[in-house]
Amino acid sequence: MMGTSSAILPQTEVKINVEPVDDDTMPELTSSVPEKTPIKREPAGTDHCTMPELTSSVPEKTPIKREPAGTGHSPIKRELENDNTDDSTVAKESKWEPKNWRQTMENIREMRRAILAPVDTMGCDQFAQDQGATEVPERVKRYHCLVSLVLSSQTKDQANHECMLRLKKHGLTPESIVATDSAVLQKLIYPVGFYKNKTRFIKEMSQILIDQYGGDIPNSIEGLLKLPGVGKKMAHLCMRSAWNIVTGIGVDTHVHRIANWLEWVPKETKNPEKTRQALEKWLPYELWDEVNHLLVGFGQTICTTRFPRCNDCLNASICPARGKQKIRNTPIKKKVKMEDLEF
Repeated sequence: MMGTSSAILPQTEVKINVEPVDDDTMPELTSSVPEKTPIKREPAGTDHCTMPELTSSVPEKTPIKREPAGTGHSPIKRELENDNTDDSTVAKESKWEPKNWRQTMENIREMRRAILAPVDTMGCDQFAQDQGATEVPERVKRYHCLVSLVLSSQTKDQANHECMLRLKKHGLTPESIVATDSAVLQKLIYPVGFYKNKTRFIKEMSQILIDQYGGDIPNSIEGLLKLPGVGKKMAHLCMRSAWNIVTGIGVDTHVHRIANWLEWVPKETKNPEKTRQALEKWLPYELWDEVNHLLVGFGQTICTTRFPRCNDCLNASICPARGKQKIRNTPIKKKVKMEDLEF
């Protein structure tokens, strides 16, 4: 304004030009949880690569062709669905894996190739492949495998193997076991652990198989777990040995102990079932079939419960349990006596 000591500047309107944002320049928002990718199932015995295919986040339930046990085909692998599993928890836990586990596992393979273990010749899976000139029906072979697994609990492989030979000589079918008096059956399976309870389990189980499955055994985890005396470890091992289908990792006392000693679990587990759940969260699916037989034989020969042979172990330099157990200083012999091994 004129005539004043100071000039007042007029207010100026400021216009801001707002341009639309190009969608192509914005980063695509994706979920932090990776999609579940089902593993492609190939029929057993094919030469095709079994790499996983990227499909929808919800895997389709595909019927699996079951090959009879003992045919020599590679096992079919089946993932178990857990409706109560939280996707975010699975994604978080799947990122964890043990240190040096691949090198550790390869060293165990090398040691297992050099040293024969009882499980290699007298394990329960040996009865899925019947020995002898007489042709045995496939359902009977599967029954032998199931009975052997029930008897194996708290029993050395050697004692279990001898017991199975006696039962087969007596007649080992669901029908013959049901017809056998309990007192006679107890004498046949003695001295396996808890032989009286196992006698009752086997007779009740055999009657159920006759009544509900036509003398065959169930072809699912759910069906096997309904049988008396069958737990989760036995069920998973039976699916692999009898039906040639991998549904989970069989975790016994050896696998449970060694997995904790090697720190193959994020934190110490108190029982084999917790160990199984922890292993299945990080161990590649294609190794589920191998890890039980591998670690059981390793636990019978080198990584024993009492006085493990750390001086003979190829993993001594990278083993987390090194120095925590009293070790056996005598070197392992090339020819190992069965009575010197741990079952």
